[in-house]
Amino acid sequence: MGWLPEPKKEGKNLGILAFETAKTMSRLISLYKSVSDEEISRLRNDVIRSKGVAFLNSGDENFLLSLASAEFLEDLDRAASAVARLGKKCTDFGLERFDLVYKELKGGVLNSGKMRYGSATAERKIRKMERLVAATSGLHAAVESLAEMEVSERKMKLWKSKDNELHKANYDNLIHKLEIQRREIRNFKEISLWNKSFDKCADLMARVVFVVHRRICALFGPRKRFPMKEKVFPHSGPLLTASKPVMVRFYSRKWGIFEKEESGPQTVRVFHSAKPETVGGSGLALRYANVILTAEKYLDSDVAISHVERESFYEMLPENLKFQVRAKLSKNMRCAGVEEGDALLAEGWRDAVVEILRWLAPVADDTVRWQMERSFEKTRFDARPTALLLQTLHFADREKTEAAIAEILVGLSCVFRFENRRFVHCDEFY
Repeated sequence: MGWLPEPKKEGKNLGILAFETAKTMSRLISLYKSVSDEEISRLRNDVIRSKGVAFLNSGDENFLLSLASAEFLEDLDRAASAVARLGKKCTDFGLERFDLVYKELKGGVLNSGKMRYGSATAERKIRKMERLVAATSGLHAAVESLAEMEVSERKMKLWKSKDNELHKANYDNLIHKLEIQRREIRNFKEISLWNKSFDKCADLMARVVFVVHRRICALFGPRKRFPMKEKVFPHSGPLLTASKPVMVRFYSRKWGIFEKEESGPQTVRVFHSAKPETVGGSGLALRYANVILTAEKYLDSDVAISHVERESFYEMLPENLKFQVRAKLSKNMRCAGVEEGDALLAEGWRDAVVEILRWLAPVADDTVRWQMERSFEKTRFDARPTALLLQTLHFADREKTEAAIAEILVGLSCVFRFENRRFVHCDEFY
């Protein structure tokens, strides 16, 4: 890469910073895999066209793709920011000023280099990063295990002083295990990022940053202004087509990761772009996802749900949704005064609820998955592709979502009323 010569002086090794570097590498590997042909095909043909996303979020494919592009780029910005911080400790001048280099790349001033996404060279670098991450993850687990064993050693020292032969034998066995564990840690340090230099690691990640950036631009086109304040459900937009620029150029815009928000939450701009009339804009995405998944669990349960469980579930609902459910139940004459045909009615209501959950539950699942992936990002070394906000309840129309949830809860209430007549000490779901 013209802007970045191969580092001549390796400088210091990462040491304890190996773990943070491994997490950054994991994020880059995840991004690399997320923009593969297979994943983009799944995004276009399965995720965007799924009933839950199309009905609740938007039927505008261009808008949804712009959300995906923005989230990919913001995630890449976060990774590039970490590489830039690492670069400050490098001896190579190009790596030391990687923050400026990345800004020039995004501004279209700098060529993105010769290495192409999917090329043998790129795949080789990804495999190398995967091996380093795996070894560093093993080192992390071994260090944690050693810490637990050392706590046990201190306790057994006290027991050994009581002159108990059994305690002495156990203590000697533990000492042997500690020696093996420390030897394993030394081996892990040799093959992991712990023993790699700042220059080599930053150089490897910087090149992958450039490859992923070029790939995103080729898939979605140059970065355009994301319509965060103007609208959440656009009716139309420019077709996002692939391009093959030699020099990647972008529209002028301040989109720096090296500003005040660089240490803020991931995908902050996309996340906070949801309008108040959306589920995410109302701060209810995870709450509604849990309601949906709990309802699905209760529907699949073969036993009656206790009064405490029903009350706890009911308290998960905000007041306006409670009102909707009560209103629907009061108007539903089929849920009252029925003496015959309970099994048939229960089956009918069950089928209706299952049909709604068929398209709503996957969106709820992805909502919980998205939250978990971001919550545990600081402690994980998982390099698998992650969920995107567009496939969650975050941008879902709140009115449509609440109507669907209300239908599920009314149906579930009726199913429990009709089916629970065959159980002792079971009453209506609400």
